Amino acid sequence: MSAVLAGPRSVADVFDHVWENRSTLQSREAHAMMLLALARENPDLACLTVDMDYEGAFTGALARQHVNLGIAEQNMISVAAGMTVAARPVFATGMAPFVSARAYEQIKVDVAAANLPVKIVGTHGGLASGHYGPTHHALEDIGALRLLPNMTVVVPGDAWEAVQATVAVAQDPGPAYLRLGRQATPSLYGERGDFTLGRARVLREPGRVVFIATGPHPNLVAAEAAGLLAAQGVSAGHLNMHTVKPLDRQAVVDACARAEAVVTIEDHRAAGGLGGAVCETVAEIGGPPVRRIGVPDIHYDLVGGERHLLHHAGVNAANAVAQALQALD
Repeated sequence: MSAVLAGPRSVADVFDHVWENRSTLQSREAHAMMLLALARENPDLACLTVDMDYEGAFTGALARQHVNLGIAEQNMISVAAGMTVAARPVFATGMAPFVSARAYEQIKVDVAAANLPVKIVGTHGGLASGHYGPTHHALEDIGALRLLPNMTVVVPGDAWEAVQATVAVAQDPGPAYLRLGRQATPSLYGERGDFTLGRARVLREPGRVVFIATGPHPNLVAAEAAGLLAAQGVSAGHLNMHTVKPLDRQAVVDACARAEAVVTIEDHRAAGGLGGAVCETVAEIGGPPVRRIGVPDIHYDLVGGERHLLHHAGVNAANAVAQALQALD
């Protein structure tokens, strides 16, 4: 993370730098650059970490605004909640499988219930650390955290969206969970656009099918699947649902008014996360059939690279196309 210290200093410069390098920067690296820039402009912003690899950027530049708690996620969340008495907002960063599951009670009681401005950042989301095995899979975090009151849940689709989301959650008065990946992924965007919490981005207008995805790889799968369907003469749209909570209900309702089938795609268990949130909305309005693509309800006891594990779980364009066509039958 040496690039964080060597990178641009102001918020505006970070936006420009990340935009120009949006397909080669890791989302967590882009987030760290923006967080450091925000901290320079706001002396009340604090950052807590649990031996994360960009802590040196804060220690060297803004030591008063950073605390490394060691590998102690539960303690970090409680300390973050307490620090909001003097600091706002407080970012608490750890690896997604541990900061979400190990510290769940502290998030529930100390942060969400009290509606405090703690911004929990989970890096290595989904199967990003699949090379370490199932202990490092974060496949339940979206579902678990969207159940908590007051909690905003954001899953940026690329490095560009990661910096936009970092600024958005910093400005939002309540608690938030920001889920980031590990490796750089191709950008979803060809031009700069606005980012609003709770408002989906329409990357392709809904047709007979609409793919609703969250996160980097699922959105890339959705884009590929929509193109494959179009080549077969089946119109297909694509929504990037970067905010899972609050869900953009109106975008789902509008898509369902045009589409005959909905397919959700996520780097998460198929139950409980984005697919669950969309199904809840579609069921309430009596919408079209929904197919959910994610990791199945099994102990995913595999070791491997992120893309390999996602493909093995069925999070791939071929399965997305197949699920869409089955739903249309």
